Amino acid sequence: MVGIVTDLRARLIDATGYALCAAFAGVTALTSTLLPHRAWGSITWIGYAAAVAAVFAIGRFRIVPLVFAATALLPLVVEAVQRAAGRTDRAQEEVLVVEQMGRRLADTGTPYLGHAAIAALPDADRLMAYAPYQPGMALFGLPRAAFGPAWWTDARVWFAVVTVFCLWYTVSLLAPIAPADRSLRLVQSVAVLPLCTLTLATGGDDLPVLTLCLLAAALAARDRYTAAGVAVGVAGALKLFALPVAAVLLVLVLCAGGRLDLAGRLRQAGRFALGAIGLPLLALLPALLVGADAYVENALRFPAGHGLVTSPAQSPLPGHLIAESTAGGRTIALALLLVAGATIAVLLYRRPPATAGAAAAYIAAGLTAAITLTPSTRFGYLLYPVAFVALWWSLRPRPDAVTG
Repeated sequence: MVGIVTDLRARLIDATGYALCAAFAGVTALTSTLLPHRAWGSITWIGYAAAVAAVFAIGRFRIVPLVFAATALLPLVVEAVQRAAGRTDRAQEEVLVVEQMGRRLADTGTPYLGHAAIAALPDADRLMAYAPYQPGMALFGLPRAAFGPAWWTDARVWFAVVTVFCLWYTVSLLAPIAPADRSLRLVQSVAVLPLCTLTLATGGDDLPVLTLCLLAAALAARDRYTAAGVAVGVAGALKLFALPVAAVLLVLVLCAGGRLDLAGRLRQAGRFALGAIGLPLLALLPALLVGADAYVENALRFPAGHGLVTSPAQSPLPGHLIAESTAGGRTIALALLLVAGATIAVLLYRRPPATAGAAAAYIAAGLTAAITLTPSTRFGYLLYPVAFVALWWSLRPRPDAVTG
């Protein structure tokens, strides 16, 4: 009887969540100023609304892939098909930027334009000429560069392929060590929440980075540190958001060696670092050889606010509000960010994570500080700490675990 009541309560919680998601999608369809977002909302509110009843008929676990298909994959394909047919309002700017990176990589050997080349463009074209990603992101633009406009060459399709594979692999790794109901929350944080489904369907570049980082943490939880280094290294070759994840996992690898002596732990950390640090550097090398200044202009100067145009990432989070409130606001926001980073670094030194769950908590805290205190930021980036909080919850000790 207790089990039935517990299951019913869990289904009611899920149904409430789906109802809130449906309401968000409906409001987005009616009010968003971004046309790709409105198109997403007009499709997905139906899927979320149907899930409210289906969670009782089908079950909490089996409904999640269906919700993901209805609220992320279906609108993604619809928008990609419409875009291939000529609609110019069916993708966010980052999709076009990534595809331009692929074309430049194929044509010139680097996905970046230099300062002089961007300055020579008309003012209206300069923003889209910037590519504030790591060189590996250009790979998602290569299908369109090679085969031309088609729904399946849309960069979002390939973002989705990597996302689905990494999420599936992560869940399979966690299955023996995390309760199924907790792992479900992790899957829902990536495959159900509008924070992620909207992002994947309309833009998508953050989802493969996020799921590669989650995969790295799951591999570390299974003591597969070399593979964890490769996973987070691939993420770092796509976006700098992966670097704090790699740093925390490196501390975990150094401190979770079990019976290994110091030399053994250092060897273990070295194998992790070979992938975590070596792969991003390897991906960066061709771009630096072709034009180091172009990389600096796109990946460093532009996100820092020193490009020829201002980044559109201006969500009213604390860092942005502080930066805009006074003449020295940007300096104050960056100082607060440094203080937050230093605080987390001290905590990592004094209380290093002994488990992947503890590492996930550190990652969530660090990314939250970075996202909220950076002067140029987006609400959508919060999908990273939300997912790592869900991972931390998944890896908490079982309630029936007995110690001592």
